[in-house]
Parts: sequence; C-alpha cells; structure tokens
Amino acid sequence: MADFYQAGAITTLHRIGRPKPEKLLAELELYSMVRPVALVLPALYSDVMGDAMKSIREELKGARFIKEIVVALGPAADDEFGRVKDFMSALPQRVRIVHTSGRRITELYRTLEEHGVGAGRDGKGRSAWTSYGYVLAMAQCHAIALHDCDIVNYNLDLLGRLCYPVLNPTLDYVFCKGYYARASDKLHGRVTRLFLTPLVRALDKMAARQPFLEFLDTFRYPLSGEFCMITDLARVNRIPWDWGLEVGVLGEVYRNYSTKRICQADIAENYEHKHQKLSEDDLEAGLMKMSIDIGKSLFRTLASEGIVFTGGFFKSLVATYLKLAEDSIIRYEGDAAINGLSYDRHEEARTVDAFTIAISKAAAIIMEDPLGAPLIPNWNRVISAIPGILERLRSAVEEDNA
Repeated sequence: MADFYQAGAITTLHRIGRPKPEKLLAELELYSMVRPVALVLPALYSDVMGDAMKSIREELKGARFIKEIVVALGPAADDEFGRVKDFMSALPQRVRIVHTSGRRITELYRTLEEHGVGAGRDGKGRSAWTSYGYVLAMAQCHAIALHDCDIVNYNLDLLGRLCYPVLNPTLDYVFCKGYYARASDKLHGRVTRLFLTPLVRALDKMAARQPFLEFLDTFRYPLSGEFCMITDLARVNRIPWDWGLEVGVLGEVYRNYSTKRICQADIAENYEHKHQKLSEDDLEAGLMKMSIDIGKSLFRTLASEGIVFTGGFFKSLVATYLKLAEDSIIRYEGDAAINGLSYDRHEEARTVDAFTIAISKAAAIIMEDPLGAPLIPNWNRVISAIPGILERLRSAVEEDNA
C-alpha cells in the first residue's frame, strides 16, 4: 500500500517507499537473541507436499530469527506423518511435527474431554491451539508467528514484517495481524470484500456503534491467516476450532489487551494462495461453509458484548447487509476498472446472494442454540484442570518425533 493513513482503533504499519528487507532481517536476528520466535504452520498433508511448501521451505532456511518451527499436521496416516517429518528435516531450525491424529495426541484429546476441557473437533483452530500448547510447554520462545502453507509467492520479507512489530522491544506490540492485496488479473478475497466487511458495517449501523465492530472494521484484511503474538496471548486466548478462527482470535485479542498494543502490518505487495469454491448449493463446503462459521463466530462474540439478537433483528440485518454489499460491488468495479482488471459484476452479485443465505443460516443456528459449540478453553484453564498436561503434551510430541 502506498499511503500512510492511520484510521480506526489500531495502528497500521504500511509498506512505504522502498523497504529494505536485509536491514529488517538483520534487526530481527538481533532481537531474537532475547526474544526467540516459534513459527507455527497449520497444514494438511497435501499442503506440505504441495509445490508452494517447497518454496516456503527454501525461504525458511534463511530465517535465522526463527528458533523453532512447529508443523500442526491435520488428519494424516502414520506413513504420511513420517514423510512430512522427512521433508521438514531439511530445515536448520529445530522442527517438530504435531501429529494431531496420531495415537498419542488422540489419547491426550480424550483426556481433555474426560476432564471437561475438550478441544473441540478437528480443524485448523484445534491444530493451532495444540501447537501453542507445545510451544508453551517448551517455554523457550517470546513470540509465536503463524501463517498458512499454501502461499504461492512466499518470501522471507513476509515473515519478517509479520514478526517485527512484536519482536522490536521499543514498539511494545503484543499482536500483529498481516494484511496484503489479493489480486491477479481480477480481485480475490471475496469473503472479506463481499461478506465480512459489509456484514460488520451493517451490524454497526444497527448496534449503535459497538466498539468491537469498530475494532474489527479497522483491520484491512481481518480474515488473513497470518499473525504474530506474544506467547502469553496463546496462554489466555480461547479460539474456535472451525472457520471462525480468525474472527474468534481477534475477539479474544480485543477482550484481553488494549488496542494500543495491537497493530496490523502490510506484509506483501500481493499474496497468492489456493482459492475456495463458492459452493452455493452446499452449505457444508467451500465459501458457504466458511461464511456460515464466520457469521456464527461474529454473532456469538457480539452476544458476549451485550447485543441482544432477535428474529426481527436478523431480518433487518439481512436487508441492511444486502444494501451495503451491493454498494461494495459498485466500489470494487471502479477499483478493478482503473487498474485494468477484469470484473464480472454478475458473478459478484451471485456471490452476495449466496452470502445472504449464509447470514440467514448462521442467524438460524444462533437463534436455535445461542451458545453452540464452545470455544476451546484457554491453556490457563486446561493447566488448572489437569496439572502436568503441558508436560504430557511435550512428551507426546517428542516421542512422535523421536
């Protein structure tokens, strides 16, 4: 982004002029001597074995400011776990693979359930949460960074800019969210552009300037999968296990820390990864599943802030959202035109129609079950319920990786 405009509840750290990645990485290496960083990589087996991860691995070889890399491996057979372990062993950092579907970790999840602090169902949130626990158990890192494993145009500058605000001791940030442009020959990022942003602004109109909505609307890419935080945040945050992860994380960050210590950083000129299908005919797949989960997470967070939801409220919300989303289509059409990008206005309108259905579905779920599936308990509560659980988690991961 070429501007340096500051607006909203949090600080925005822009990409201005000609960034000097070599200088930034050298500073990070110095800071990491007293503020070590663990990098958590939530991934499926197909992600790790994909072409994008090969280039990510090559870039990470030069990340001397990263002390430890933890791959949160989703459902995978034992032989697939072994291949992932071999693939990641080429890195110079200390690497551990958390085999979330392996026998030892599965037994640990069962123990959590028995003590009333279950970690929910399989998903990116649960994998990340388990990896945070392992980092806490090792007690060697000041910060945890996280990014996805399907970034096609990955480079070390992205990771460096993500970590810098939290590692630099003079800046005093506890959480940094990455943002970036998502465009090729057309605009991407439909769930942010056409679902979450219009929905947040519609809610803000109806909820009389609720502070959390202002906070959420300040983020330029609230659904980005890249952030860096101090390890204490991993200890106190509760997070959803499903697609509501990103909104849920922002809700917990807002609840636990002053907005003065939260920032967002422009980490890439452009960002390319795999694109989900809309799947408007299947509410359990693609962007429909994603938007419903995000809607549920947002509504439940707002309910905890004191907003009362009724059937009439949700009916008005759908109408307000639709108007704002249609206005967004016009805005993005102009943005695409001035940059010479293709823009299918009919396809964008179809997407908004599908998201309208997703909002109604999420609302119906909330009206039927306001609490729904609980968030994963934070690690402080789990440690209190099961003394020694971090040591058990550490042993399980170490034995798997032996």
